[in-house]
Order: sequence, then structure tokens, then C-alpha cells
Amino acid sequence: MNWFTGNNSQTPFSMFSAEHLLMIVILFLGIAVIYVLKGKIKNRRLRKYEIVAAVSLLLFETAYYGWLITTGQWGQSHALPLELCNISLVFVIVLMLTRHRAIHSLVLFIGIAGALQAIVTPVLSYGFPHFRFVHFFYTHILIIWVSVYFVVIHNYRPRFLSVLKALLFLNILLPVIIWINHSVNGNYWFLSEKPAGGSLLDYLGPHPWYILSLQAVAFVLFSLIWFIFKKR
Repeated sequence: MNWFTGNNSQTPFSMFSAEHLLMIVILFLGIAVIYVLKGKIKNRRLRKYEIVAAVSLLLFETAYYGWLITTGQWGQSHALPLELCNISLVFVIVLMLTRHRAIHSLVLFIGIAGALQAIVTPVLSYGFPHFRFVHFFYTHILIIWVSVYFVVIHNYRPRFLSVLKALLFLNILLPVIIWINHSVNGNYWFLSEKPAGGSLLDYLGPHPWYILSLQAVAFVLFSLIWFIFKKR
């Protein structure tokens, strides 16, 4: 079986299958390890590990677009790096290379909220051990792990003002993404329609009203993330 093929007939993805549930367990186990071992982790020289993680994400993402092109699946209507998790991934790579606090204040909210939703209800066609399955969960889990790591290990505690900045950032990008969707007949950020396989958007009303509902959901989620990670 070719794990790099464009055909998913041998490795279809099934939501809440054993492999999917295992990825969710790995996500939360990793977060628990960061908290439990934070004393030991803080005493290590971490810079090289951060750079290695950043390079690994960059290589994985490069390989993903190479896979899309070589299998004939790339297209501007669906494969431009415009999804929130694509943007968060870029932020995470830059964060690990620069340790910039302002970047972390964005990725903490946008990255965790977007990646967590993607992990729980993935829009994914390929199951384990296909490359796309490994790429999807590796990148999304690392977005969350890195966001938590900088809070726990480097003490990058968010302020409530960061919640408002993250919402402002999304609303600045929103009309741009809508315009791109219209131009390329795309559905980035699921602003044109809901994902066919079902997602949390199904509970937020019909199109286009769920876009407004998402504003309230984002505020609540960002506020919850702030409350969990704020300075005590």
C-alpha cells in the first residue's frame, strides 16, 4: 500500500475511529506532559528543540503541497494556504524561531480554537497510515502543543486585550477571504458553505447566519482560553 498516493480507497478516514480517538488522546496527553514535567523542561536548553520543531513543521507543510501537486489535487479553489490552521501554522513556525510575544498572543487564541475544532471534527478523507492523515494531525496537534508550551514554559501569559486583538485580526481578514472565495469559487474558512461531512458549524444556524454566530462563539472560546491561561 502506497502511503503517499492520491487514492484514499485503501485508507479512508472514519470520524471517531480508533485512530482518530488515539490522536485526540495524544493531544491531551501531550498537554498533560507539558504541565507535569514543566519543572524539568524549564531547566533544559530548549532553543535547539524549538528550531527542530519549527523546521519539521516547515518540511511537513512543504511535503504536503508537493503531495497535492504530484497527485493532481492542487487547485486554487481549495488548496491555497488560507485556512485559519494554515495561518496559525505559519505563526507557530515564526513563534518558535523568534519567540515573539505578539505572535503568541494571536496563535494562542486562533490556533487553539481552530486546531481543536479541526482535530475533533476533521474535514479529512485519508485515514492512518496515509501521509495526509499523519500530516493533518501532526501539524494541528503541534499548533496546540506549541501554544500551551509557550504559556507554561516561557510564561507567555495572555491579557484580555489579546482576546480583542485576535477578534480584530479575524475581522480584518474576513472580507479578504470572502473576496478570495468569490474570485476562485472557494470555501475557505467555510464562509461559502458548511463542510459536507458535518462539523460544529451545523449547530450555528444556516448560511450565511452562522458566520455571525461564529463571532459570538469565537469571543466565548477566546475568553475561555484567556481565563484558562491568564496570569494568576
